[in-house]
Amino acid sequence: MTSRSRVLVLAISTPIIAFAFIGGYLGQALAKDDTYQHLRVFEDVVSLVINNYVEPVDVKEAMKGAMRGLADNLDPESAYLTPDLARSREANDPGGPAEIGLDLTRQYYLRVVSARDGSPAAKAGIRPGDFIRAIDNRPTRDMSAYEGSRLLRGAPGTKVSLLLIRGNAADPHMVDLVRERVAGPEVTSRMADGTTGYVRVQQFSADSPARIKQAIDALAKTGATRYVVDLRGTSRGDLDEGLAAARLFVKGGTLGVRLARADRKEPIAGQPSDGAVTAPIALLVDIGTAGPAETFAAALAGNDRADLVGTNTLGRAARQRLVKLPDQSGLWITYLRYLTPSGDPIHEKGLMPDVEVEPVEIEFGSDAPLPDAALQSALQHLSARK
Repeated sequence: MTSRSRVLVLAISTPIIAFAFIGGYLGQALAKDDTYQHLRVFEDVVSLVINNYVEPVDVKEAMKGAMRGLADNLDPESAYLTPDLARSREANDPGGPAEIGLDLTRQYYLRVVSARDGSPAAKAGIRPGDFIRAIDNRPTRDMSAYEGSRLLRGAPGTKVSLLLIRGNAADPHMVDLVRERVAGPEVTSRMADGTTGYVRVQQFSADSPARIKQAIDALAKTGATRYVVDLRGTSRGDLDEGLAAARLFVKGGTLGVRLARADRKEPIAGQPSDGAVTAPIALLVDIGTAGPAETFAAALAGNDRADLVGTNTLGRAARQRLVKLPDQSGLWITYLRYLTPSGDPIHEKGLMPDVEVEPVEIEFGSDAPLPDAALQSALQHLSARK
């Protein structure tokens, strides 16, 4: 290896080794011989690229690509952040006061987790599972969900263009949306039939338990004896806020489990004072059910307090934190995962429905009203229960 190659390899390898030690995330792994072997292979690959590639290698860009690839292969929520993005993440700067109502994850491109009810994205017909190939002509192939979310935000009244894929990748759709301050009630409710109350939870917050309880009490006064709680496309909020809301329905038992490094498990116990709502419950779920909605659903389903109706949930039930690197870039990395009450994984797995309802395929741009098959299945399921 030439002297120049050694310098370049060192420049690329040092931040990766620093990352391995920062916070102790990979400290245990680095004690194993196979990990050192991978680092030696990486050094050889860098040397071969530098000495054999047809053009001079931009070491800085190569380093970004290596770090991005390392983070992307951990899970969809972990990401490498440039110095500018790391500073924004550290300052909790979302990118602007107005948005279009989308929650994102990564799956090759950026993928829509949910579109908030009544938001510009929902009005435009964007649905969970849609892929975003570009934002304002910027490709999303190498973009983290955090960076994409920031690009979607801005000043009220400004426009953002999305190149969307649904079904056929060869037939993308360009959609122009106007950012606005997205607001609206977190919880809405109505009677679904003569004895069943319908509660729609758009997102979870510290106020969710009180708002859900208020909605259920109001429905009970109009004759509701059982309830359907709609969590479809519900992904916003803190994971523990979903568990706090679950305490309304679960008396005692285990609500969930936190899993940290080295298989350290922390059960989250219910209290004897929990379980104010004892009526039968069914939960509507789909691919847009994520985060706190999943911890809520897992707590109820795992304690036989509710059945899940719909499709498999997304599988996003983990916490991330920022690890700064020497060059002020950072890694947004998963350090804690939430499990079901029985200890099964939720993150990257999701929750399986008890009653599966095939989703309806909707062509892009179609605004024809469709019957709510999942809601009807939930009503039938509740009426058949003893």
